[in-house]
Amino acid sequence: MKAFVLLRAFRRPDEWLTSSELSRRAKMPEASGYRMMQTLEGIGAVVRDARGRYRPGMLLLELSHSIDAQDLWRTAAQAIIERWSQRLDMIVQIGVYEEGMVTYVARAGRPRGSFRLAQGMQFEAYCTALGKVLLAELTETQLKDFFGEGDLIAFTPQTITREGELRAELQEIRSLGYALDDRETLDDVRCVAAPVRDAAGRVVAAISFCDAADRLAEGRRRELIRDLLDAAGEVGRRIYPWCETPTMGNLPLIAAKDTSLIAQFGDAL
Repeated sequence: MKAFVLLRAFRRPDEWLTSSELSRRAKMPEASGYRMMQTLEGIGAVVRDARGRYRPGMLLLELSHSIDAQDLWRTAAQAIIERWSQRLDMIVQIGVYEEGMVTYVARAGRPRGSFRLAQGMQFEAYCTALGKVLLAELTETQLKDFFGEGDLIAFTPQTITREGELRAELQEIRSLGYALDDRETLDDVRCVAAPVRDAAGRVVAAISFCDAADRLAEGRRRELIRDLLDAAGEVGRRIYPWCETPTMGNLPLIAAKDTSLIAQFGDAL
């Protein structure tokens, strides 16, 4: 168990740290951390440079390549999203960003309206709530690459097809911590989505609640924000169980609710 605590102390795969730095992050005695790092180096879980610093090694890389990411998401999150789907009587789904598209890795709930996207399918990111949450976390360089791939095609009259307009919405999503699909993918479906983050606050996926457009009007969407953030935090903790508090950037989710969300919606939350 101590070995996993030390390995989790790395925040990036390319980060170089001394055993003392790792021990402090892992909150363990430096002598214990040093001995454990020697053991991990011996099995290839970490590598050490000439200055005595460590980074994740080839063993971890090889193990990661043997993992089916979509299957991992389904296994870890399916029970959670099914419970939320039954509780709210809505479609609940999880998506990840892959080469400008959203891949639907887990889904629960009966079809609504003309909504027929199945688990494992891909769809454009710019017009879905899931996709816009994920696009909002891209770097400027990544966004330029995304917009350079081609025109944004309208799926409905509500689809955003201008780069400037979409950029403005992505900025608003960063501020609010959630995104809307207001009949932008299908005329008769609305969705609201929030990011799922790892222990370091990085966005690894997004979760959305979807329903027939007439059942998910503005007032209902406002009522769902807290449930949505709770569900996102629950999924994050399931995938990253050492993360005690769900995060939004560097702020706890509860702090985000207390500021931007409550400022906008007041008593609705």
